[in-house]
Amino acid sequence: MPIRNFIGKTFVAFTDISGFTQLMNSERQAIIALDTFYTAGYEILRRGPALGHVEGLFISDSGILFIRPNSDTGDLQDLIMLLSVIEKLNKEMLSRDFMLTTSISYGPFRYQQRIEFDGIRKESIFGNAYISAFFDNEKVLPRIQPGQCRICAGNMPVNLEFPAGNNDPILCRLKERPQDTKHQYFYWNVENPENIDSFEEQYRDSYNLKFKGMLSALKRPVNNY
Repeated sequence: MPIRNFIGKTFVAFTDISGFTQLMNSERQAIIALDTFYTAGYEILRRGPALGHVEGLFISDSGILFIRPNSDTGDLQDLIMLLSVIEKLNKEMLSRDFMLTTSISYGPFRYQQRIEFDGIRKESIFGNAYISAFFDNEKVLPRIQPGQCRICAGNMPVNLEFPAGNNDPILCRLKERPQDTKHQYFYWNVENPENIDSFEEQYRDSYNLKFKGMLSALKRPVNNY
């Protein structure tokens, strides 16, 4: 079914495939990544009301997901449902060895279908929530890393405070990272929140190994022919 027009305040997530520019060096890998992304998005979102009326658009290597809420008060359950969808989408991509980066914001959002003609399709997407999520994913420091999902904490509704609902299986996996008070990170890949610190240590180690590999390659003598 097509997405109905929407105007209001809601949670918006901007997600895209990590390293897609490099993936395009192999047409086959790029096609597999996009096919996995679109198929996973379709299968997850088509479940409809069971996932809290999460709707989305997928364009190239990016997706825009939003909640169609029952009110504009920023219900905590709306955020939980959106995070649940993001967790499922990340796990489906990871099963095929692809990673996503995801930023979430809250605020005014508007989606509007426009008149279509043969050969052209027009869709209008704008609002502070979308702009904030997109900008956070692309530009805001610290730069978001592959596999990460984070919430722009400063843009949340006033009635939502973190940490919230520590007993909830989704919310208990939200955590602020050291030296980053602007975000709450959602550890979708960690089943037990007590393991978040261990995961962070492993993630840092893998990141450091990448640079050690670069240093090794730079220092290795290269024969000139």
